Amino acid sequence: MISGRPMVQGTPVASVNGSAPRCEHLDGLPPVIPRWDGCRDCRAGDDDWVGLLLCLSCGWVACSDDSPGRHARAHYEETDHPVARSLRLGPGPRQCWCYVHQRAV
Repeated sequence: MISGRPMVQGTPVASVNGSAPRCEHLDGLPPVIPRWDGCRDCRAGDDDWVGLLLCLSCGWVACSDDSPGRHARAHYEETDHPVARSLRLGPGPRQCWCYVHQRAV
């Protein structure tokens, strides 16, 4: 057994890439469709964003912690929706972030 790692039938539970402990907050999330193509709160204040995140619980789109408004974090704090995925155009992996565990999942 690997210390600090949960076990399922004798096997450490890992994320899809096998490097981080699995996050149970990803379980049972329904497919969501982004509600907007940008951060509504930033647009309302005529602000810019650096990155966008998609709430995997409800489809809310908001700016990332790299952006001045940090509206995705504010959405989590208001709703307790635990996981958001990077919303990017084009190819490449889309990273998920668990606000509860404060880590990529």
